This record gives sequence, structure tokens and C-alpha cells, in this order.
Amino acid sequence: MATDPRALHPKASQETLISLLQLDPTPIDNASIYDKDLPPLPEEASQSSNRSIKSPSPTSTSTLGLSGGGRDPIYYLSRIQRYSSYTFSFFAGLHIANTSVFPLIYQSVPYSEPFLLMARELYQTPITEPLLVGLPVVAHVTSGIAIRLLRRRQNIKRYGGATPGVWALHHSNSSSSSHRRSPKFWPHLSWISVSGYAFVGLLASHVGMNRVLPLVVDGDSSNIGLQFVSHGFARHSLPPWIAYSLLLSVGVGHMVWGWAKWLNIAPPGDWKKTTIDKQLRKRRRRAWWGVQGVAVALAGLWAAGGLGIVARAGPAEGWLATVYDNIYSAVRH
Repeated sequence: MATDPRALHPKASQETLISLLQLDPTPIDNASIYDKDLPPLPEEASQSSNRSIKSPSPTSTSTLGLSGGGRDPIYYLSRIQRYSSYTFSFFAGLHIANTSVFPLIYQSVPYSEPFLLMARELYQTPITEPLLVGLPVVAHVTSGIAIRLLRRRQNIKRYGGATPGVWALHHSNSSSSSHRRSPKFWPHLSWISVSGYAFVGLLASHVGMNRVLPLVVDGDSSNIGLQFVSHGFARHSLPPWIAYSLLLSVGVGHMVWGWAKWLNIAPPGDWKKTTIDKQLRKRRRRAWWGVQGVAVALAGLWAAGGLGIVARAGPAEGWLATVYDNIYSAVRH
């Protein structure tokens, strides 16, 4: 009786299994696709079928007011991340007008200072400042981190990380096939995400210098305005130029590209490698240059007023200069 040659090589089935499990998950750059739920795993499908038998009503509502339509946490986290950017964009628009547009129009810091003081009545009160600045930033950052963690958990489940014996099998074969890459479960880190994390650090230092430090040193931040910034540029020429240049370029780039992503205008992050069709590649190239042009134009506008007018206005005078000197001197300590 002829023997089956495949029975003599049981290792082939293991190689096939591990090769399938080592496929790197491809990230989805389009935020609108997040609305579509992924197909459930077998054990999740069985659990959901048991729950449907126990509770046949599909239109039940949870205690939080969310419909029981089977949405996963990523669906709600993506909306928190999106809608939190709306309120911060409103604050950013007011800030650009006060620190760039009005100084460009009047070509003077003292004439532009009253507009900043009037705008503070909108976004720097004990109620509006947390609602327009603090809470949106915290919600935007934490929801983005939570989405990455949940997607990594999904990738581990769907691509073999949670399969019993997979890691032992992979490490046993790693010595014989050193060229084989290990599975990657973390979602792809796009340039928008990288700029967002960098923007958080730059924004925190900006808030610490202009809001927290005056409260600690002087007990009040009502004297902090455009003259405080120009006084800092006059005292320390190089560090403020570097800090504000990074803040403007990284912040504007992140916000413009983020809005382009929400509006489905921005092309995918790897469109140059994955786009084969000539017409589609042409449209995506135009979209990329369009979004990039808007980001450069907005950053140039902000820099023209902030760095071109405010930064070159010179130091403050009188008692206000003494107050500013005490605040900036505390940075060295």
C-alpha cells in the first residue's frame, strides 16, 4: 500500500500556519471606514448569539443613552477624538487672529493687545477655558491612545497573537529561519499621529510658560499678553525662535492634515506605494499638494504676524518689564 508523502512531513502544516499568522495587518487611514464594524470572531459570534436568545429586543437602550446597535468602543472613541478637535479648532482660530492677523493689520503690538484681552473674555474664564482648551485636548489625546491600544488588541486576536502555542512555535522556528520577521500587532503610526504627539509636548511647554509660570511666580496671569512674548524674544533671542517655529509648523501641520482626514480629502499615508492607477494617483497627488499648500499658507500667515511683528517688537518698559523679568528669571531656577 502506497504511503502518503505528506504524512512524513508534518512540519509543513506548521510552516503554513505560522506563515499565515505572520501577515502584518494593514492599517486603515480613512477615518470614515472606522464606522464599519469588523466581522466578529467565532467565540464572539457564539456569545452574541447566546445574548440575542436571552434578550430578543434589538432596540434596547443602555443607561448612558447609547443605542444597543452593537457598536464597539473604537466607534465612540473615534467620535470623541473627532468632535474634541472641533472645539479646540475654534480656540485656535481665535488665537491665530489675536496673535497674527491683528498684529499684521495694525503693525503694532500695543494696538493689537486690546483684541487679545477681549478674546480672553471668551476662552479664558473658569468655565470656558476647560471646555474649549483643557478637556478637548485631554479627550483628543486619550481617545487616540485608547484607539491604538484597542486596535493592537484586535490585531493580536485576529492575527494569531492570542492563539495558544503560536509564540512557542514561532520561537522554535526562529533559529532555523532567521530572516523571518516577527508579527507586528501595533497599528501603523502615521505622520499625523507623530505630529500630534509632538504638538502635545510643544503645547504643554507653551501653556506652562504663558499660563502656569506667571501664576506660580506672580500669582496672576492677567498681565501676560503679546508684550510678554516680545519681551521674551528680546531677552533670549535663539530659544524662543526655535520653540515658536516648531509650535507653529507642527501645530498647523497637524490641525490642517487632521481636518483634511476628517473631511476625507487627505490621501492615504502610503498612497505613493499602493496607488497603481494613473488617474487615481494623479488625484491623490493633487490632494496631497492642496492640503500641504493650505498648511504652508496658514503657517506662513501665523509666522508673519507672530514672528514678524510680535517677536520683533522689542522689550517692555517700566514696571511691566520688571514683572516679565522676574517671570523669565524663574525659568533658569
